[in-house]
Amino acid sequence: MENYPIIFSDGSSASPSSLTMANHHRLNYPEADDNATKGDSDAKDQVKVGGKKGDKKEAMKKHKYAFQTRSQVDILDDGYRWRKYGQKTVKNSKFPRSYYRCTHKECNVKKQVQRSSKDDEIVVTTYEGMHSHPVEKFIENFDHILQQIQTYNPY
Repeated sequence: MENYPIIFSDGSSASPSSLTMANHHRLNYPEADDNATKGDSDAKDQVKVGGKKGDKKEAMKKHKYAFQTRSQVDILDDGYRWRKYGQKTVKNSKFPRSYYRCTHKECNVKKQVQRSSKDDEIVVTTYEGMHSHPVEKFIENFDHILQQIQTYNPY
């Protein structure tokens, strides 16, 4: 998690209206190969979910987004409901990584949350997948959260 270059905005040039989810960059992960979305029937050009050679699951593109937020709390309210399904210690980090799944039926989005080992005031949240439903909770203070979000630069 700590190997990605990080962009810190100074806050003076960014207004709340200019900070939208569209401005964030998609991380380029090997499993998110663009060939998986072209509709090719050739199995060698598709990415199998799970990464196992004999895995019969349908090939699909994974969307991954990582956000960095300066916060005293580990979990920020993003409008969705999450169920924690795991936690593990991370090599060379004093903070554990927590794993969450969206609780909405048939939504397969996952997120990982971990404090940065370089700055313990920074929380790194990585989302994997796209929600198949609208936001469940209205967030009145969403602009304030967007102002705090820092993004990782794509490779």
